[in-house]
Amino acid sequence: MEDFKNGLKNGIPIALGYLSVSFTFGLQAVNGGMNWWQAVLISLTNVTSAGQFAGLDIMTAGAGLWFEMACTQFIINIRYSLMSLSLSQKTDPSIRGIHRFLIAFGITDEIFAVAMGSPNDVSNKYMYGLICLPVLGWCSGTLLGAAAGQLLPEIIRSALNIAIYGMFIAIILPPARKNKAVMVVVIISVSLSCCFKWLPLLNSVSSGFVIIICAVIAAVAGAIFFPIKEEKNDGN
Repeated sequence: MEDFKNGLKNGIPIALGYLSVSFTFGLQAVNGGMNWWQAVLISLTNVTSAGQFAGLDIMTAGAGLWFEMACTQFIINIRYSLMSLSLSQKTDPSIRGIHRFLIAFGITDEIFAVAMGSPNDVSNKYMYGLICLPVLGWCSGTLLGAAAGQLLPEIIRSALNIAIYGMFIAIILPPARKNKAVMVVVIISVSLSCCFKWLPLLNSVSSGFVIIICAVIAAVAGAIFFPIKEEKNDGN
């Protein structure tokens, strides 16, 4: 059980961070007309911040679930497939069969980073320990946020709703200040989002397709203007 305990220990900071972010999701879900258990069920079955917030916008706007929701979630969450493929190169023989599916479900950006930073190959017990507390923190934060959304006065709920925007700004500003490519891609996506918000005709496009269009165009622009140079193999 030593691997499991190490995973639990490494997952504590992630769980604490997820608690605050998912609190905002629970709050917004209740404000959007959902029950507390619906918000918790979404968090339990998804465990993805950007995907859940985007999906929440689509559901509250009454947009098409089968196509628009599917395309939006595919674009936003496709990175988890790449993370799982990369992490599979660092796993020991204990991760096989059903363990691969269960662990893949719990892969997030932070869990992936911690697992890849491990000095040794990771086992299934370590990954279960690493995933356990973050998922618990994510669902607990959602429950607390949903409860707060039903109990707090409207003026406080409205104030807390801006927390998610502060979180996203805190995520994008540090890398944007260090990397010109990130800055340009962020500016492109923000500019496109403003166009879809304020310009005639464009403002009639549903939120799900706006996310897809902005993400794809910004990513393509970044790939064209700021390609990543491949390292040359000199044969040594």
